Amino acid sequence: MIEAPVRFLEIGEVAAQRVRRGEDYLEFLRVPAMSAGVYTLPAGGADPQKPHNEDEMYYVVRGRARMQVGAVDRAISPGSMIFVAVGVEHRFYDIAEDLVVLVFFAPAET
Repeated sequence: MIEAPVRFLEIGEVAAQRVRRGEDYLEFLRVPAMSAGVYTLPAGGADPQKPHNEDEMYYVVRGRARMQVGAVDRAISPGSMIFVAVGVEHRFYDIAEDLVVLVFFAPAET
């Protein structure tokens, strides 16, 4: 996790660190106003997320799936950006290709 005032990061390095730790989610930035991490889900996998206490922004780096956010359902692919307000039910499903997603929480995830 990084708390420095300036850091340059590479998605490949962050993703490799996540793999070494064997976790689906790796937080790589935390400041009071926001936190950020890399979230991965394998093709055919299940997303165990529950609603969060923070607003969220997702950016799909790699993969294809569908995402349900409240009553809205959409196909997502590289370049998709999804905003999820605090407390809203959401999940990825029908994961056709391994997903790699950048996740931003504001304020920092508790």
